[in-house]
Amino acid sequence: MGGFPSSAFRATPVLRNRPLQAYTPTNNYRRQIPSVSIQRTSKQCPFNNTESPSRGNPSPLTTPLKAPTLIHLPSRLSLANHKRSVSLKPIDHSYISRILLSKDWFLLLNHEFKAKRVVLVPQFVVSILLNQDNPLNAIRFYIWVSNVDPLLAKKQSIRGVLGHNLYREGPDRPVLLSLDLLHQIKECGLKVTEELLCILLGSWGRLGLAKYCVEVFGQIAFLGLNPTTRLYNAVIDALIKSNSLDLAYLKFQQMSSHNCVPDRFTYNILIHGVCRLGVVDEALRLMKQMEGSGYFPNVFTYTILIDGFLNAKRADEAFAVLQTMKEKNVVPNAATMRSLVHGVFRCMAPDKAFELLLEFVEKKQRVSQLVCDNILYCLSNNSMASEAVKFLSKIGKKGYVPDSSIFNVTLACVLKKLDLKETCNVFDNCVQRGVKPGFSTYLTLIEALYKAGKVEIGNQYMDRIINDGLISSVYSYNMVIDCLCKGKLMDRALEIFRDMHYKGISPNVVTYNTLISGYCRNGNMEKAQELLEMLLDCHFKPDIFTFNSLIDGLCQAHKHEDAFGCFTEMVEWDVTPNAITYNILIRSFCAIGDVSRSTHLLREMKLHGIQHDTFSFNALIQSYFRMNRVQKVEKLFDSMLRLGIQPDNYTYAALIKSLCKLGRHDEARELFLSMKVNGCTPDSYTCSLMNDTVAHI
Repeated sequence: MGGFPSSAFRATPVLRNRPLQAYTPTNNYRRQIPSVSIQRTSKQCPFNNTESPSRGNPSPLTTPLKAPTLIHLPSRLSLANHKRSVSLKPIDHSYISRILLSKDWFLLLNHEFKAKRVVLVPQFVVSILLNQDNPLNAIRFYIWVSNVDPLLAKKQSIRGVLGHNLYREGPDRPVLLSLDLLHQIKECGLKVTEELLCILLGSWGRLGLAKYCVEVFGQIAFLGLNPTTRLYNAVIDALIKSNSLDLAYLKFQQMSSHNCVPDRFTYNILIHGVCRLGVVDEALRLMKQMEGSGYFPNVFTYTILIDGFLNAKRADEAFAVLQTMKEKNVVPNAATMRSLVHGVFRCMAPDKAFELLLEFVEKKQRVSQLVCDNILYCLSNNSMASEAVKFLSKIGKKGYVPDSSIFNVTLACVLKKLDLKETCNVFDNCVQRGVKPGFSTYLTLIEALYKAGKVEIGNQYMDRIINDGLISSVYSYNMVIDCLCKGKLMDRALEIFRDMHYKGISPNVVTYNTLISGYCRNGNMEKAQELLEMLLDCHFKPDIFTFNSLIDGLCQAHKHEDAFGCFTEMVEWDVTPNAITYNILIRSFCAIGDVSRSTHLLREMKLHGIQHDTFSFNALIQSYFRMNRVQKVEKLFDSMLRLGIQPDNYTYAALIKSLCKLGRHDEARELFLSMKVNGCTPDSYTCSLMNDTVAHI
């Protein structure tokens, strides 16, 4: 390839006269006006674009965080403008955290609030609570919010975020009510509110701290609180969540001693607790008790009961609850029907569940979209492709059209289990009935068709994507180009690439990397060079994906020295080689018999702190096996195990062959038997190899 002499980057005209300063980190992620020092050796970039970061790299902030004193959120605006202002202003979470860690946190927060540098709106409060690494800071901030705006503190979104913050560290680091925290709260002239205690009890319940919940509840008088039905509900719910049903019942029985009357929430919590264990008869008793207290079961009660019957594998009674709901004029909600369908699949064999639910749907005069979507999801989740197609055919005649997201899941299942012809029929029939497949669904089907060599049919679906306007962003264009590159349809990929320009959509680094990789895989290094030149003309910096593609392409083209030159050039471009880079070179040098160079690269990986993997060793192990250097094979295998690297079938096959060659059949057999123990299931080739070994003993 004339364009890639000796060193693929340095010597090529693409980069010869380009100073590296043009690609420094300050220019990496923002398009700059070309400097006079950059001598263009090719046509100018036809695209006026801003570079997106390549795969795996987070997008940098284009606007730096403002100073703490600039967290000003205007207070006298309309609600819409107010919220927009909040969303646009960056919040310095570290500044708030420093305030909350200080001794005078309460006074400092009040000062910030009075100075109008902080305003209390749900979005702001949620953001602060979410970004507190120290859960105690979250509690302090919530207490301050409760004092300034009690109604805001009661919002479910804020309570939910605080609860998540309190239990996200897990049971090893629970947030407890320490004396120090209580003293801080008291010094500020505040107290633990009922709202906060309910949130704390909920977090402790999720962490399984049942005894601590009971202990704190028994001392609420010291917190300045009196027992209420709401606090009892909170502690009972926490005990249910921590699987302490006996303690929950004990608290339920103690309610009357504090003149607290159980309400519908109390009963629903207890019914949920017993139904979760499948003790449905007790749930029915509690429901009668609830009705006797003047509280009628609602949709949540019946939904819990349906779930309980299915947990107890009493499906007929679960369906009977639906009839009861109809008689009582209680309308099932989404959770009710989801619990029914998923519960049926959970409590019996999938084929029996399908028969029962199909009969249930066919009896209904009107098709329930929610029920059918859930049935289709469960069928797909259980890899029941034929049943899913049958269901679509039968219920489709009654007017059922699956939701697009459910259809995407179903098509993925059908693709795995049925042939492409039947899959295309299902796809086309559903589209005719009004299903709107998503972009990714189309692409999955097209990839499968290209892989099977059905290019013409794949192109027909590709035309549909284009005509329906589903390719509308650089990301969707990149996915389409990648799909075409995998199908080795490089001319069509380049056509789509040009179409981006005509539609005013600017390619990014991922676009160029995808095309470069596609041409490299297809052995067309001249085209790869052209794309590299365009990438540089657009002021993009080659990244690890660019280099890996070029190195792999050069190796496949048997230009190993050029590949190694490209490898050394990476450092000058401030791109660090990764395990993939080294593995490509190790494999390629082993393929031409240069084992010493491959061994040197393996050692170099360790020196540079790059972790080896199975591929790093396999090429060398197989090379040494071909050279009859069994001791080297064994030494490398031992090194893999010491480093905690899992050998695969290729590794084992090479070692077993080596041992058999030396007549060490017993060791070969032991190694074969150890494969499953080490988490590697023998494939047909390894099994056949072992059978031949046993036959020759």
